[in-house]
Amino acid sequence: MNTMLFFRKQMFIVSVLALLLTPACRRELLDQAPDEQISDATAFDTPDRIEKLRFGLYDALKAPSMYGSRFMVYSDIRGEEFLNEGMQTGNGLQVWNHSLDAFFPEVTEVWTAGYAIINGCNIFIDGIQKNKAVLHNDQLAIQYEAEAKFIRGLTYYCLLTLYARPYPDGNGAKPGLILRLLPEPGSSNKNQSRTTVAAVYDQILEDLDFARDNLPLNRGNDYGNTTLAHRNTAIALKTRVLLTMGRYQDLITEASTIVSATAPFVATGQGVPNALQDDILRVFSSPYTTLENIFSLPNTAADPLYLQRAAASYYNPPPNGLGDYSLNPNGILMDAAFAATDDRRQFVFDNPENNKPYLIKYPTGTPHTDYVPVIRYAEVLLNLSEAHARTAGLSQRAVDLLNAVRGRSNPAGVYALSDFASADALIAAILKERRIELMGEGFRSNDCTRLLLPIPGKGNIATIQPNDTRYIWPIPSNELDTNDFCEQNPGY
Repeated sequence: MNTMLFFRKQMFIVSVLALLLTPACRRELLDQAPDEQISDATAFDTPDRIEKLRFGLYDALKAPSMYGSRFMVYSDIRGEEFLNEGMQTGNGLQVWNHSLDAFFPEVTEVWTAGYAIINGCNIFIDGIQKNKAVLHNDQLAIQYEAEAKFIRGLTYYCLLTLYARPYPDGNGAKPGLILRLLPEPGSSNKNQSRTTVAAVYDQILEDLDFARDNLPLNRGNDYGNTTLAHRNTAIALKTRVLLTMGRYQDLITEASTIVSATAPFVATGQGVPNALQDDILRVFSSPYTTLENIFSLPNTAADPLYLQRAAASYYNPPPNGLGDYSLNPNGILMDAAFAATDDRRQFVFDNPENNKPYLIKYPTGTPHTDYVPVIRYAEVLLNLSEAHARTAGLSQRAVDLLNAVRGRSNPAGVYALSDFASADALIAAILKERRIELMGEGFRSNDCTRLLLPIPGKGNIATIQPNDTRYIWPIPSNELDTNDFCEQNPGY
């Protein structure tokens, strides 16, 4: 049996059609019992069933091995900001110490969860295209397709950052992912080769362009504007993708549609007026629906994150978490750029039980009801700042964008253009600001690999150089066992 494809089908049909029919993105539906008798044959028979499938795709992103925590946590603990406390298999130890192999659960679970989401999107897109008459609204059908393509693009991007060489290594010519764009209800399409990194990025950008052009401008309320994709959501994610590819001028063009020409920076036009919040603490506090929160995955007591698998469990010390990872005192915490008076220091808790610092950005205990911050406006401003610095050198606009993020939490620490002797010095300050602002949100290792920089060591764990096999993850063994055409990454 093709166990991988079987799992994908079952995860979609069972989890999405049944369990995930209690959607995470519409409050009045949160406590409804799932429609356990819906089958894949009748899934698109009514507008209500289609709508529930659509919500199920959003909820699938909260799978424990994706944005439910592990993808985000793993992408951070590969870097230098966190120290493993338990040294126990099962808490990401092999991710942290770079000792993964193709059969390790961390490797197989993220891949399998990601492709299950992708297959769910493919099934939904195919079903919408074949059954759009059921909705009696062609525009709504296109919108639903755009939402699925946004989720598919996001998922492909996540997988690409772990399992394939960075785009700058060969300008995208290295092996990327298996580009599955059709629904796979069985094993007939199991054997597929990996396409190039560039081809996967092309598909991601195509999906995001479709999403940008067909998503609503506004969802009508703060909750919807945070938890459902709209035009700005697709644009913001596209700036992340273009930054990772090193396409800085294209990033500037895209970001300029949602970032005003002068401070205070805000998304102008008819879409959601996304902007920074005055207080960083509000962004990570209930109700989690500020204009800075461009896209977040919601959690409530009725629909929480996956208990011990939540990021809060990894990072918070007891009683609110397991304290698997403390903050590295020799990481960004010790850097002079992270001032003692910086408001973001309030996310650092010095635990008196062991005298170690911990990240408390996600402070709730079980059931963990912190929203998962997938995209914030602060990231968009830093993306745009870096793009200007890399294309225009010592750019006042780059400094202004950097200061908008930095000055919000550290007004005394804002920069003047004259503070930088070179464009490289400005870029270094922007990268350092990303480490402070986006800590614990899943960016650190990708910020190293997208620039072909070493992944810094920590504690007794050595630095991983860009030419090291461990710089990227292996393709999981369960894919290789069932796909005769898939090739392993070199060295594994």
